[in-house]
Amino acid sequence: MDTFEAIYSRRAVKYFDPNHEMTDAEIEKLLDAAMQSPSSFNMQNWRFVVIRNKELKSQLRVAAFDQAQVTDAALVIILAADLLAWKRNPHRYWRNAPPDVADMLVNWMGPFYENNPQLQRDEAMRSSGLVGQTIMLAAKAMGYDSCPMIGYDPEQVARLINLPDDHVLGFMLTIGKALKPAWPKPGMLQQEDVVVYDRFADQHDKTCPA
Repeated sequence: MDTFEAIYSRRAVKYFDPNHEMTDAEIEKLLDAAMQSPSSFNMQNWRFVVIRNKELKSQLRVAAFDQAQVTDAALVIILAADLLAWKRNPHRYWRNAPPDVADMLVNWMGPFYENNPQLQRDEAMRSSGLVGQTIMLAAKAMGYDSCPMIGYDPEQVARLINLPDDHVLGFMLTIGKALKPAWPKPGMLQQEDVVVYDRFADQHDKTCPA
């Protein structure tokens, strides 16, 4: 599938065929594509909790306010991130780079993130967003649909997947064969509503509309 076709046709699907199963090869292909996503300092701080166990899916569905796609989708991926990836053997992130480049970047990472929990969390959310979009577009290109989800109790989900204390949840993705198409797009903003060239207008400029 053409990249632009995948972008424009990707929708959040709520109804999946509960009888369809993804093969191990398909799941591996999807995750391999996901890992091509960019991350700051190439630290790849995302963690994919891949859920196929039916009993665990049922428990996650309860934690997700009984949303049917959690149990009906062929695959559930909970996107998490390691807040301390920046200091876990960081040389491995640059093992194929020229040694001087690797040393420079690794030496930058510690001072950049250390003692800055807000930046660590911000980085986790950025990485989760980037990799999540990659997964959804790859799934669409493979003939599957998906649904990104934030509608769940994070404490329950963290407990169900034994989320480590130094990790954080991003969002949940359900992936599978759609039973029926998503609703038409409900209302896309125009470019002039969201695009700012160069800088925002001065908030004190009285010529700006209220």
